[in-house]
Amino acid sequence: MPAACGARADLEEGSLIYSFGGGPAKPAFSLARSLTMRSISPTAAAIVKSTAPIIERQGVAITTAMYARLFQDAAIKSLFDMAAQESGEQPRRLAAAILAYAKNIDKLENLGPAVQRMVTRHVQTGVQADHYPAVAAALLPAIRDVLGDEVATDEVLAAWGEAYWMLADILIAAESAAYGQIAR
Repeated sequence: MPAACGARADLEEGSLIYSFGGGPAKPAFSLARSLTMRSISPTAAAIVKSTAPIIERQGVAITTAMYARLFQDAAIKSLFDMAAQESGEQPRRLAAAILAYAKNIDKLENLGPAVQRMVTRHVQTGVQADHYPAVAAALLPAIRDVLGDEVATDEVLAAWGEAYWMLADILIAAESAAYGQIAR
């Protein structure tokens, strides 16, 4: 594994270009500007990847707990389709996305189409960069609430924190570009 896993965004023929630790860059999805994104350490990536089996078993419980925390903010709650919450569809979709991310933390190229769908949905519903800290503040404690202190150790939560912010940076950049295209 490279020294650090992460994404670097550069404009190359209108695409987001990602690379891992200086490896070859490959297009992932559309992005209209250039920026540097946070990365994840190899240790954190390995920890996140190792949690995939438990995420597969407990992911819906985690996302359900996360939404309960997140929806304490009425402004954020208003961004969501509550019918999808009540049916369990949204917690299941997010759990599946988190599982895919855990399994592919070292192969972001596998997530390009899924990330683009998330970006499109986020832009349709008005998600903004300043919503991401609230999601982190709901997700990380939900992981501990569901998995317990023995599984969701400080090290595991720190690894998921790194992973969360790496993906958040990718989403924020792509959403910013999409909002910019709408404004034109």
